[in-house]
Amino acid sequence: MKTLFINNQSNTGQQILLLRTDRGIKLIDIDTIVRIEALSNYSKLFFSDNKTLVVAKLLHWFEEQLSSLSVKDNRGENEDFIRIHRTHLVNKKFIRHYQSGKIKLVSGEYIDVAKRKKTLFLKLWDAAA
Repeated sequence: MKTLFINNQSNTGQQILLLRTDRGIKLIDIDTIVRIEALSNYSKLFFSDNKTLVVAKLLHWFEEQLSSLSVKDNRGENEDFIRIHRTHLVNKKFIRHYQSGKIKLVSGEYIDVAKRKKTLFLKLWDAAA
């Protein structure tokens, strides 16, 4: 199935992702995605309203799709979503702070930043601050 993005610039500027799930097609405002976690051949999306959704898509697929929609910095890096670990893609606007190799999300959750991703994460995080 092809996934469709709708850019609703005329009303609110929302970017909507249409995803097929086991219950049909879901319309997802990408600004409400807090993080996406890899679960083998699936991905679990966590939303700002504390709901979750599991879909049969790889995390890498979401990284590519969201990168194509998001604003890029002068190095071509995604400014909205950051891959902080092989299992996590995080929306920067929901990160409260970084300390000792972990980020704290506005929900209070802590997620490890991989050692290999730390340098890039800190560059992107500093650029956003």
